[in-house]
Amino acid sequence: MIEAFKSSPVLLLFVVSAIGYWIGNIPIRGAKLGVAAVLFAGLAFGAIDPGLAVPDIIIVLGLSMFVYTIGLSSGPSFFSTFRAQGLRNFAFIIVMLGLSALITVGMYYLFDLDAATAAGLLAGSSTNTASLAGLLDLIQLSQPAELQEAMANAAVVGYSLSYPMGVLGVMFAINIMQKWLKINYQQEAAQQAGDLFSSENITRRTIVITNPAMEDKTIRAIFQHFKRQLVFGRMQRSGIDELPNMDTRLQLGDRIVLVGNTKVIDEATLLLGRTDVKELSYDRSSYDVRRLFVSNPKIAGEKIASLNLTEKFSTIITRVQRGDVDLLASGNTVLELGDRVLLVARRSDFDELKKLFGNSYEALNHINLLSFGSGMALGLLLGMVTFTLPGGVSFNLGFAGGPLIVALILGALRRTGPIVWTLPFGANLVLRQLGLILLLASIGIRSGHTFLNTILAGGGGWLFLAGTIIATATAFITLWLGYRWLKIPFGLLTGMVATQPAILEHALHQAGNKLPTLGYTLILPIVLITKILFVQLLFAFLS
Repeated sequence: MIEAFKSSPVLLLFVVSAIGYWIGNIPIRGAKLGVAAVLFAGLAFGAIDPGLAVPDIIIVLGLSMFVYTIGLSSGPSFFSTFRAQGLRNFAFIIVMLGLSALITVGMYYLFDLDAATAAGLLAGSSTNTASLAGLLDLIQLSQPAELQEAMANAAVVGYSLSYPMGVLGVMFAINIMQKWLKINYQQEAAQQAGDLFSSENITRRTIVITNPAMEDKTIRAIFQHFKRQLVFGRMQRSGIDELPNMDTRLQLGDRIVLVGNTKVIDEATLLLGRTDVKELSYDRSSYDVRRLFVSNPKIAGEKIASLNLTEKFSTIITRVQRGDVDLLASGNTVLELGDRVLLVARRSDFDELKKLFGNSYEALNHINLLSFGSGMALGLLLGMVTFTLPGGVSFNLGFAGGPLIVALILGALRRTGPIVWTLPFGANLVLRQLGLILLLASIGIRSGHTFLNTILAGGGGWLFLAGTIIATATAFITLWLGYRWLKIPFGLLTGMVATQPAILEHALHQAGNKLPTLGYTLILPIVLITKILFVQLLFAFLS
């Protein structure tokens, strides 16, 4: 079998990927390694025989696809998050990652490590595969050819030995800190509901306008009063069904459907009138409610307001489902390929609405190779450009940095004329997963023999201890500083330190609400890019 693997690297690649993916789905004390287990499977196979290898082009392909798809999906939220809360979040990330890097420098001197191993420890303790990929790319670009393989192997060994405690250590820190700080997750969720849960637990309710003070008030005034966290569905006036618009003025006795989270709807009900015992949404004689797929490239990247739906049809979009998340729709909501919009419209209009949105599941499974190939090419070309800093220091962004930067920009632009840069949600996940598996399997196979020799030589225990110290100390200090100094809700903080999905699942279980998920998604784009930068800076500094 070994000879078969040597003669067919593709066979080896898929066997490692399959076994690693299977191992990653095995729960260990309630946690799963996930796709990262492919790396450990690769290390196991690579340790069997030093002759087992995968062509370097597979690593480059996996790396560039992985970082490009991440940047493409993170672009919009990266720039919008930075504009909205950029200073505080950026400062917090710098402190958190700077602290982690300083602890790693301490481990470098304490255990007499080399620069590649130390940088690998930092990448592994933060469970950030993209930063390892960027480190390997930097080694290939900046180091002499005769040293590249040894350094790359050392980086992977450091990453592999520190990764487990990068997961377990953070979970341990969350458990200890929540008891020490006496965190009440339910109280936190209630306090933050107005600002942070605007797109969670979306529901609908039919109410009757009974408050005289609300008569003749416009929908726009109520919409602005609740900070755009409330959407108005169909309404019934004097027994006649109609769809309101922003200029519609309320009258006593109007029956109207409210859509939003439970807290906002409760407040709106108290302000406007009372709950109606009969749901207006159940009556579909005149208006129907359906979900349609956004598969038409012509409207992808456009705001709902720019479609002018109310002028063309009698329709309202109340929600947009993106992946597994329901978002409250507004005029500023930007539609993306793969979204499912929930519309209230006349039954006679749905044929035309289907044409407008596309509503083709099959079309969403096709990748636009013009935009994907062009974006990847631009990223790879940028990675080849040599930049010279004052003092004569030159560097390249490489196969990781170039595609990532281009993808962030294109993801934020979403489209340029007829070219839609973003990918359908499902297609992006598939390409990202494929790229990551190719990358992890390849570098694991290539580094397996070095990994085994390190363990047998007795150095693995010290590296494991160093990784444990980096991960747990960073998590403890970050949770304390964020909660006590920056006054960030602890549930939100646990999502911010959740560098791996298993940690996020643990945080969600502890909190009993979705506040950790919000912290995770809020900070992920900045964290991802900053970690890639910090790992490479650490390697350059220690070298």
